Amino acid sequence: LLSIFVFYKQKSMGNKATTIDQQIQKLRDRGVVINDEKKAKENLLDIGYFRLCSYLFPFEKTYPKLKNRNHEFKDGTQFEDAVTLYYLDFDLRTILFKYITRIEVAFRTYVTYTLSNKYIQSPTWFVDPKYIDNSFITKFELDLYNEIRKNPVIKRHHTNHINDRFAPAWKTLEYMTLGGMETLYKNIKELQDKLTISKYFGVKQTAVFEQYIETVRRVRNICAHGGILFDLSLPKGITNGPAGRFSIHHSHKLTATIQVIEFLLQTVSKNRVKDMQQDIKEALDRAISKNPKLKSTIIATTGISL
Repeated sequence: LLSIFVFYKQKSMGNKATTIDQQIQKLRDRGVVINDEKKAKENLLDIGYFRLCSYLFPFEKTYPKLKNRNHEFKDGTQFEDAVTLYYLDFDLRTILFKYITRIEVAFRTYVTYTLSNKYIQSPTWFVDPKYIDNSFITKFELDLYNEIRKNPVIKRHHTNHINDRFAPAWKTLEYMTLGGMETLYKNIKELQDKLTISKYFGVKQTAVFEQYIETVRRVRNICAHGGILFDLSLPKGITNGPAGRFSIHHSHKLTATIQVIEFLLQTVSKNRVKDMQQDIKEALDRAISKNPKLKSTIIATTGISL
């Protein structure tokens, strides 16, 4: 079994499939210390060389450079440290996804409740050009509603109401993704409507609220699709606002996104914020207890103060 080929293409291993034994040797040649080869082979079969190398990246001599890397590792780099970071990342994704879901549901619910009651004569206000920008409306049916129509609840609605082009907001928006809700919010015409929603979540500027929701959506997608979270670098730093003030160095990092999530989560429940903070602390403590030397690496990559 251990001679199995792992079909990953990457620059660090060339463009040919390699065996587990070849991967072990390549890591050793580049300076990674592997104390338990049997366990390392088990990890490589479980996690995969390509994915695990993402967790070795912080130990490269040229870190954090993404170009002209030589893939040589700092003295004393342990294979087990990458595995520990992998499981820390898994824990963080699991934790954040759990609490982001609470924000996502609360955001969707408040938008639906508030605007459906304000525009009570327009049950499908989300495609009404009086209230929503045409750029959203023209794309909605093709880009979003064709998928939403597949839901059994929406199917039943159209069976019972054959003349309705769309189901009402309280049905349709229930099946909108967070990305869809983010786009809908950005296309609300009336500034006061947007302010009503943003202020409910403690944000007085709609542009700041939009960035917060975009940040949450980015992290949510990383969590949902098993992306790399610990070494997160947002394409644009988070703006200073009610969630906190961030240095240029930290505004792109995971620590800033966690503060945004905590801030928005407090609207849902202050107790859930405490739970989230405790869950994150326990995950970090577990990782550091396995190797205290990892503390500096975790601080450098996540920006989280420990």
